[in-house]
Amino acid sequence: MKTLSTISYLIFYSLLATGQTLVPGKPTENGMSPERLARIDQVMNDYVSKKQIPGAVVFIARNGKIVYHKAFGYSDAEKQTPLRKDDIFRIASQTKAITSLAVMMLFEEGKFLLDEPISKYIPEFKSPRVMTNLNWSDTSYTTIPAKGEVTIRQLLTHTSGIDYASIGSQEFKAIYAKAKVPSGIGNDNMVLGDKMKILGGLPLKHQPGEAYTYGLNSDVLGYLVEVVSGMSFDQFLRTRIFQPLGMNDTYFYLPKEKHARLVSLYQSKNGVIVKVSNSAYDGVNPDYPTLAGKYFSGGAGLSSTVEDYGRFLQLFLNKGEYNGIRLLSRKTVELMLTNQIQPPMTNQFGLGFGLETEKNDYQSIYSVGSFSWGGAFNTHYWADPKEKLVGMIFTNMYNTPYWNIGDRFKILTYQAIID
Repeated sequence: MKTLSTISYLIFYSLLATGQTLVPGKPTENGMSPERLARIDQVMNDYVSKKQIPGAVVFIARNGKIVYHKAFGYSDAEKQTPLRKDDIFRIASQTKAITSLAVMMLFEEGKFLLDEPISKYIPEFKSPRVMTNLNWSDTSYTTIPAKGEVTIRQLLTHTSGIDYASIGSQEFKAIYAKAKVPSGIGNDNMVLGDKMKILGGLPLKHQPGEAYTYGLNSDVLGYLVEVVSGMSFDQFLRTRIFQPLGMNDTYFYLPKEKHARLVSLYQSKNGVIVKVSNSAYDGVNPDYPTLAGKYFSGGAGLSSTVEDYGRFLQLFLNKGEYNGIRLLSRKTVELMLTNQIQPPMTNQFGLGFGLETEKNDYQSIYSVGSFSWGGAFNTHYWADPKEKLVGMIFTNMYNTPYWNIGDRFKILTYQAIID
């Protein structure tokens, strides 16, 4: 039988842990105006009524309290199925930051150093070469030896010289297509390691470390996690990150019982939103999250909910701990949120996130120290350590002219702060 002191301790520990999690809270108790937050309702309903988007789920947390979480519009506009707050979205490039977390957890375990060459762990990247010319008639190319090896840090910061399949430069879209290296979005019938080994033998766009090129770096890092941990990337994320954080609706491929919660994918055609029935990007089935796939793309493969992703972001605001479970040290979080890009490059990017720094703060209402990114299907997120704020808006749009909905939502969030 437990003693009173033991019970008191357990209650205290439970309350302590709960204080580190995202829980519902009142806006007024967390410095937010309900009346000014209601402006979000007006704007989102306007987007839906004008049929510019089928729907959106919006999420704001401050001080670890969820002060605004609403769904607008439809998950299936044709069927008039109301969008729910816990519906599941394809988060595409929001996968990248989760991959970076996995990499940095292994870094903390002493598995590798950030400035080591990736070829130490994936030999196919040994002795890289840089493309100098592409022959468009047959997509053959000429190269020169790279001045150095691609490092893990360069992969984390998109300065390796690796480009993107499907959405990158015309030259490298052609090179990757010929080599059958995919974008990572929904390439369900392939295997990550096989494709990353092929990528290792292809040329770089530029010398490693000399420019910022948004590319397949996070897919390489996902395979690094597999090599170093001895687990599939899917299994590593599931057991080491998703289960500890309670991210129970985040998957590469959804279990059948959750298929109905996947939002339909829409696009704009001639000013009208229509369901995507054709393939997307490099021949991808738009319903790829419902497939029984085996390609675990670290750059673009996951689907999730706003609340799940909110837990992930709150982990960083909590300096590496969530619900009493520590995944990273405070110092590693600080490193990840420090700009890694050196002049003459001007991007402000950490180890997995775009950053708000003194150099770019004049452009945005974000506080210095904020970190953010988004996904190809018009999903957006940020976290602001100074304001203890998490903001997200998820839509389900492909090829949309309304990408700036993320910027509008950001302004609507900050204007509601009243403390």
